Amino acid sequence: MEIPAKYNPALTEEKWYKYWMDNDYFHSEPDDREPYTVVIPPPNVTGVLHMGHMLNNTIQDILVRRARMQGKNACWVPGTDHASIATEAKVVAKLKKEGIDKNSLSREEFLDHAWEWKEKHGGIILEQLKKLGASCDWERTKFTMDDDMSESVLKVFVDLHKKGLIYRGVRMVNWDPQAKTAVSDEEVNFKEVQSKLYYVRYKVESEDSYVTIATTRPETILGDTAVCVHPEDERFKNLHGKKVLVPLVNRLISIIKDEYVDKEFGTGALKITPAHDINDYEIGDKHNLESIDIFNDDGTMNESAQLYIGEDRFKVRKLIVKDLEEAGHIVKIEDYINKLGYSERTDAVIEPKLSMQWFCKMENLAKPALENVINNNVQFHPAKFKNTYKHWMENVKDWCVSRQLWWGQRIPAYYLPEGGYVVANTEDEAVELAKEKSGNPNLTINDLRQDEDVLDTWFSSWLWPISVFNGINDPDNKDFNYYYPTNDLVTAPEILFFWVARMIMAGYEYKGEKPFKNVYLTGIVRDQLRRKMSKSLGNSPDPIELMKKYGADGVRVGMLLCSPAGGDLLFDENLTEQGRNFGNKIWNAFRLVKSWSVDETIEQPESSRKSIEWFLNRLNSEIKNINNLYEKFRLSEALMSVYKLFWDEFSSWYLELIKPAYQKPIDKTTLDQTLEIFDTLIKLLHPIMPFITEEIWQLIEDRKPGESIMIEKMPVSETYSNKTIQAFERVKEVISGVRNVRKENNIAQKESLALKVNGNYDNDYDSCIVKMCNLSSLEKVNSKIDGAVSFMVKSTEFYIELGSLVDVEEELKKLNDELEYNKGFLKSVMKKLSNERFVNSAPEKVVNIEKQKKDDAEAKIKVLEERIAGLK
Repeated sequence: MEIPAKYNPALTEEKWYKYWMDNDYFHSEPDDREPYTVVIPPPNVTGVLHMGHMLNNTIQDILVRRARMQGKNACWVPGTDHASIATEAKVVAKLKKEGIDKNSLSREEFLDHAWEWKEKHGGIILEQLKKLGASCDWERTKFTMDDDMSESVLKVFVDLHKKGLIYRGVRMVNWDPQAKTAVSDEEVNFKEVQSKLYYVRYKVESEDSYVTIATTRPETILGDTAVCVHPEDERFKNLHGKKVLVPLVNRLISIIKDEYVDKEFGTGALKITPAHDINDYEIGDKHNLESIDIFNDDGTMNESAQLYIGEDRFKVRKLIVKDLEEAGHIVKIEDYINKLGYSERTDAVIEPKLSMQWFCKMENLAKPALENVINNNVQFHPAKFKNTYKHWMENVKDWCVSRQLWWGQRIPAYYLPEGGYVVANTEDEAVELAKEKSGNPNLTINDLRQDEDVLDTWFSSWLWPISVFNGINDPDNKDFNYYYPTNDLVTAPEILFFWVARMIMAGYEYKGEKPFKNVYLTGIVRDQLRRKMSKSLGNSPDPIELMKKYGADGVRVGMLLCSPAGGDLLFDENLTEQGRNFGNKIWNAFRLVKSWSVDETIEQPESSRKSIEWFLNRLNSEIKNINNLYEKFRLSEALMSVYKLFWDEFSSWYLELIKPAYQKPIDKTTLDQTLEIFDTLIKLLHPIMPFITEEIWQLIEDRKPGESIMIEKMPVSETYSNKTIQAFERVKEVISGVRNVRKENNIAQKESLALKVNGNYDNDYDSCIVKMCNLSSLEKVNSKIDGAVSFMVKSTEFYIELGSLVDVEEELKKLNDELEYNKGFLKSVMKKLSNERFVNSAPEKVVNIEKQKKDDAEAKIKVLEERIAGLK
């Protein structure tokens, strides 16, 4: 079969992905093998592939393909997340373009539009992952709002409610005015911003005096219900028990005392707005203050504000400052830097808001989830994230699980006509519970009103490793018992608390078992300026275009070349080009080997036999090293190890050592063994570069239909000799030394040379040196050879007699330069060894290394001086 001169990724990738799919290689069913399970972090159904997905899914695919080749029953479950806030926002925007206002639709009508949008746009990202080579079990694809998935979510809500872990109450929440929903603490990003600090004076009742407060939010003055001072602050003792008037609206409010007040901040007097600040809320609760909510859900002022009704909060800030100044209430305005919370989903400034919400108690759920990470039942890679996780879990707050949206799992709470509510899995169950609770046997579902809110998206995805195997609805099913707990989770550190911690909680609550054994935390993909890659900055390449340009294998290699676990990835397109070049190197090496004609009558040369002996030792040593790196999740290093093995050792050395002379045939034994080595190398490379390795594996020899490298056995390390490997490193130095002599003296490779050796020398690999250096002879001598060009390997001297070809003056200059360098080196070593403090305090091993350097340098100087004397 003729092998094309160039490797074509476009043709190869499509061909082999279809072949793998047609042969059902990605599908898994429980059997007698050891399972290896990975669940994909479900991307938002709204999403398209970005560089973070590329990194995350490349790593997952490498782990899954390797496990499959190790003989494990590998199951990689794909799927998407319904992403309540993001998806609802996209559907609302789409409807707006069509001239439809969400508020004009019923819930059912809106959901019809949402499902239609999901069917049209959802799943694009999963199709894109196929281009990357992702070997997911596509038959198991899940969506967090599939019927069985939603059933699991509602069952868990009902169960936790029964256990007293879900409750309903008015609490201060993080309100996103753009999405018009509450968001959890973890969905708030804090940014340092340049603000203003406004000093505003409040008139004391029945006195011609004022109290000045400092605030960054003058618009909330309209919701003030007290001014608070520290009880020990001497400046305000005369005001204890008095009242002040709220500027502009002239509402009378009390001056209260509380140790919470920081006497050093601002003026030492604090305005209290219980409805719009978490700390004020707690003070208000403690002092039984009135709470006045002045904002609508969209961040505009409501009627309780009395002024600026219907205006946006930020516009009101400008308006009220102007009005306060005109009324003589502004004392001064200062520049001020503070931290503001922004919604992770919409980037709107979060508004603290009192709201009736559903909460999940976290304290008891968090205990086993913390304990089993600390004791390494669940291992983090890198382990440094354990401390972050520990801090968060020890300070965990109750989770606000309700969202004021329509897209998502609707909260299964049903309100009774006379007040109160029941929580049930189904409408029928709700009616029965309502009849029982109310004592009214005539109630029907039409008498009940279901809660309008949906559950936080994370309340479905925290069950993901369980629910994808239907472990909530049918906890004793075959798949769940076989595939759970899963093995490795690959995700980003920024969702360690959103998702990872909660999955661990759910695992121990509903299975009494961890959801996964290892968590591999990738870094953030950044550009060369260390900025996070994002669409808005325009600094993120399109992954699909990258794969068209460099091939999927090239991009996979490029992603790994710059991605240490837990460290940010500084993406450089040159690395994907390097990945493509590596693929070309592999292809060209394969074409070279397959281009050799075979003569079955030729005996195997000794040089080929010894080269194979060396390379097999080197190969087995590296297989052991690569497997160790994989076990430690050091995937970038594993790639570099096999990369260097192929490029530096196999291509640059081994193939040169065994290749036949120009237009001459190769012996069958060497070719067969070389193809076996090639087979082993591409198996090591397959998890990282699946497409090119499949193409080459199919071309190495005739394959039967249905055979594939991806179900071949991953090579395991056999016995090897470090002594052999080290001996060959010296052989390489000898060959390099002869090559340098040729280069420095302009001697062509076709001119044979005679090499003489003086000193300690192992002649096991003479045949390799003779071949690679084109030597007419290689013999041992017991003394130096005057007039010969020479070089050294360790303390052994090598001589080449060039006769009239050698330039004695040039050789003397070179030797003198080398002598001066070694004398300088010896001087620096002696300086260290004459330092008593170094000799006495440094570890013995370090001191011995310096002593060895001294001995080697002295031996080299002696030899160089003798060689110089011989040329004079």
